[in-house]
Amino acid sequence: MKFQTSLFHYIVFLSAALAGGSWVLAGEIKAEQYEHARWHPMHFEPAIDQATDEQCLSCHREILDRKVLDQSPAGVKASEALAWYQTLNTYEGPQETFHRRHLVTPLAKNLMDMKCTTCHQGNNPREEAPIPPDVAMTDFTLRKMVDPETCLMCHGRNPYERMGLPGPWAESRETFQNNCLLCHAGIRTNRHRVNYLKAEAIEELGTKDADICYGCHGGRQWYRIAYPYPRHAWQGMGEEVPEWAKDRPTESQPRFRITQEQASK
Repeated sequence: MKFQTSLFHYIVFLSAALAGGSWVLAGEIKAEQYEHARWHPMHFEPAIDQATDEQCLSCHREILDRKVLDQSPAGVKASEALAWYQTLNTYEGPQETFHRRHLVTPLAKNLMDMKCTTCHQGNNPREEAPIPPDVAMTDFTLRKMVDPETCLMCHGRNPYERMGLPGPWAESRETFQNNCLLCHAGIRTNRHRVNYLKAEAIEELGTKDADICYGCHGGRQWYRIAYPYPRHAWQGMGEEVPEWAKDRPTESQPRFRITQEQASK
């Protein structure tokens, strides 16, 4: 019965939105119950593909309002400890929450152009884990709120072996004058051209501090594997494709590509 009611509300909202020619903000439905907002069209395609941060934050503002505890339950003061993401000098300021680090910190504003929908592609309640768990649902596949591959794009391992380095960058950086562009000034030069990064700023700051590059290419590693970046063609690129790159795509995922409108801004 609850599912049928929720589905009914979803259809009502969908019809109303289509009739009005625009999507109703979930934050405007103040008098309705939680289930109404849960099935709002904004959480589903095609509306989620056009959702703005303003629309998302109209209901999820607490995501940016949350603050890191001044002191952990174990008694460790945030001001006296380094979090894993603070270990490179490119991070400025005190510890911050997960979402604030990706949206509003100086590093995020300078080098990134991430939106809520960069990571969140909606949430279908039908695909959430059943509560209480049902052992009979052996064919149920749990859909994660965020595709882990999205995180891997910036938090993967540094594939130093594939690049021909003698060891991990932290150990071999001095051999290369602590300068990623010593090699990459002429290799894979068509890079960072995606709608969630500020390519020009990355390239400019990368010439001054290698940690700008290393920060997203192993310096803030969260996974044990490296992300298989698309191998975009660059000027002077050799015709022979290395064995490890033969299965690589040559373009970024469609939703990450820069549109003509974005390129003109």
